[in-house]
Amino acid sequence: MPESLRENTYPGERLGRPEHGPGSVGRLGRRLAALAIDYAAATLLATAFLGFDQFALPGEAGVTQFAPLTVFAALQVIFIPLIGGSPGHRIVGLRLELLHGGWTGLWRPIVRTLLLILVIPAVVFDPDQRGLHDKAAGTILVRV
Repeated sequence: MPESLRENTYPGERLGRPEHGPGSVGRLGRRLAALAIDYAAATLLATAFLGFDQFALPGEAGVTQFAPLTVFAALQVIFIPLIGGSPGHRIVGLRLELLHGGWTGLWRPIVRTLLLILVIPAVVFDPDQRGLHDKAAGTILVRV
């Protein structure tokens, strides 16, 4: 049976990744924890430096209602090429790399982040737990 049609016994098996430990696919719990950490940090930074008013009515907030999302995107695009993941990824023990190893470069974090903030590509994933945003960028989130 072709490799691409074979059933996985664990996420990442078809990609040659170990089942557990360093290099294994980052599971959903760690990914959600990293996302929560990154978005909390973005909200704090937006509040501190951009005057984000999270308690304003939608019509009164104006452009500042997008401040946390903008800061979140900036954190992703800046830190992924520099430290191999967002601050949240690194805190929970994850690293973003190319599917077959190596540095992500500069354009992949931008594509990945644009798709991530659209939400849908991030919640639709394959049996290897790679979201559409990771597939489009050619990346994989693995344990350190």
